[in-house]
Amino acid sequence: MDNDLKLAINASLKAGEIIMQYYCDDYEIKEKGYHNPVTTADNEADTYLKSTLMSARPQYGWLSEETVDSKNRLNKEKVWIVDPLDGTKEFIEGVPQFVVSIALVEKGIPIIGVLHNPVTKETFHAAKGEGAYLNQGQYRCSIKDSTRDMVILNSRSETRRGLWEPYKKHFKELRPIGSVAYKMGLTAIGKADIFATLRPKNEWDICAGTCLINEAGGKVINLNGKEITFNNQKTLIEPGLIAGYNLSVEKTYKIFNEK
Repeated sequence: MDNDLKLAINASLKAGEIIMQYYCDDYEIKEKGYHNPVTTADNEADTYLKSTLMSARPQYGWLSEETVDSKNRLNKEKVWIVDPLDGTKEFIEGVPQFVVSIALVEKGIPIIGVLHNPVTKETFHAAKGEGAYLNQGQYRCSIKDSTRDMVILNSRSETRRGLWEPYKKHFKELRPIGSVAYKMGLTAIGKADIFATLRPKNEWDICAGTCLINEAGGKVINLNGKEITFNNQKTLIEPGLIAGYNLSVEKTYKIFNEK
């Protein structure tokens, strides 16, 4: 596993360099769907990551936001699950809240998780059974007794749409941050107490972050209370998610289900 982790970390750093060639510069922006942009940086980072990771591990499967999906991955024991640039909207706006996200899944369980923010030089990484790290330091999820003492990281767009108004009184602070994966990384190292989203996310948004949360002593559940598995035929995880220290997740889940 160490070799896979090193491979993923090194690939994330190089992909970050590719992305930074375009940050606050000129590049092409296309719309894949409503409010779902993709840039030259996304595509070039994806091309590099697929070539590098699959050349090194041709026996693994591949799932990426920017690659046409092949159901061949469903028959693979190990699968790379990648978002070459999670937080494309923030990247376009010049907000340094985006990451390269690389996960390796074995039989549905994340065993490697790497997030790299090329602007802040933060590299979050975890391997199953080995803990969660930011650069050279090991971290754990924050532990708080009451949700009223907790900082919860949530979506900028969900906040703008007013979806979090019913929950504000239950938490110390609702803090909107960009990339989903980045929010999970920050939660894993205790920079916030909870990450939650009220809307569905794709596997590539949360897979690496789930490994980090798990290794930091926490858990990730959907808004139906179920833990997440990966490399499914349907990659959209519904209806939303909560991540953080186990008891904090359970208390937050209870609040959401009182509505």
